[in-house]
Amino acid sequence: MEGSLAARAKGEHFHTVTPLLESWALSQVAGTTVLLKCENVQPTGSFKIRGIGHFCQEVARKGCRHLVCASGGNAGMAAAYSARKLGIPVTIVLPEGTSLQVVRRLQGQGAEVQLTGKVWDEANLRAQELAKRDGWENVSPFNHPLIWEGHASLVQELKAELGTPPGAVVLSVGGGGLLAGVSAGLAEVGWQHVPIIAMETQGAHCFNAAVQAGRLVTLPDITSVARSLGAKTVVARALECTKEFEIFSEVVEDAEAVSAVQRFLDDERMLVEPACGASLAAIYSGLLQRLQAEGCLRPSLAPVVVIVCGGNSIDSRQLQALRAQLGQS
Repeated sequence: MEGSLAARAKGEHFHTVTPLLESWALSQVAGTTVLLKCENVQPTGSFKIRGIGHFCQEVARKGCRHLVCASGGNAGMAAAYSARKLGIPVTIVLPEGTSLQVVRRLQGQGAEVQLTGKVWDEANLRAQELAKRDGWENVSPFNHPLIWEGHASLVQELKAELGTPPGAVVLSVGGGGLLAGVSAGLAEVGWQHVPIIAMETQGAHCFNAAVQAGRLVTLPDITSVARSLGAKTVVARALECTKEFEIFSEVVEDAEAVSAVQRFLDDERMLVEPACGASLAAIYSGLLQRLQAEGCLRPSLAPVVVIVCGGNSIDSRQLQALRAQLGQS
């Protein structure tokens, strides 16, 4: 067992190279070519497997015997999948409001699930307690250099496929791990001049609040329906990135994010979380064109890449309920 575990820890990445698809519908709305980086087709349903898979392989190589992760779902799914691939046990700590569907899916991956606290930060404290046990390792959903290193692989794929730099990269910010990883990737491939449009929803806007204040800010509570963006404080590295890269921090309302989820479902026949809808809203709500009109982005842009980060916390019934809650049905 030990030999095979070591081999698997060192072996292939757990993530897959995802498709980069031109979207006719979103390109029509944006008035420029929009390319979708489809992280929603990762084996765990979101981009998280890139960074978390890399992190888990590294700590397993160094002797970790039990993984623990606090997650609103997607990071937990990536940790559970990685643990199963590595053949080691995993405990996932989730906020109490997590849907039964997500809990069952994690248990299906072989994870032990514990429900603690109202928001992610509270579940995270419990995970940190468990991680003090001998041989246990806490998997942060977004706050570790190995995780950012893993996420940087996404940009390496863009470079391999596009060759030339995109006009901008649009992504969602929760805790800031994807932003930190994409920034690192852009630097690695010599694309550090490519603008990043960092999207959040009002009520889960910890990055925008930090950018406005010029320092890390802790939100009093997460009030957005985009629960997967629900970290109350962004990772410090994300704020540092604003000094090294051209990052536009933008916030949309929940209604715009959920409307974008519905429109994307109709346009592309793919269902994603409101957390991902925040990025899609950069196109659907006309924000990209506003940034061009304001002179932040060039009037004639090279193709714009939208990272379709995916997400497990959505199904058709939940989307209908969200739309009813926001007066859209």
